[in-house]
Amino acid sequence: MDDFASQIYSVVYQIPHGKVATYGDIAQMAGFPRYARQVGKLMASLPKDTQLPWHRVINAKGCISLTGEGLIRQRERLQAEGIEISEAGKLSLRRYRWMHDTDA
Repeated sequence: MDDFASQIYSVVYQIPHGKVATYGDIAQMAGFPRYARQVGKLMASLPKDTQLPWHRVINAKGCISLTGEGLIRQRERLQAEGIEISEAGKLSLRRYRWMHDTDA
């Protein structure tokens, strides 16, 4: 695994239960500002049985970027953590966004 991937995975692993972070947030926290698209590609390439909380990573608009079955699966996982999310996959970043240096 390359340094970029390991840094990204390390940050994603730290997102607490019931919180979310954007692709850009993850890139920034890992030391790779403006690499949001690459974070998205990395999340998309994870195996289905991964233990990484990939479902806690959303886009900057506060929406799930996936469609179809992926959207349903991610929405269900977030709802199971108590996150209120619309059928279309939209949630409140103000309420649920994880800020690494202020949250546990």
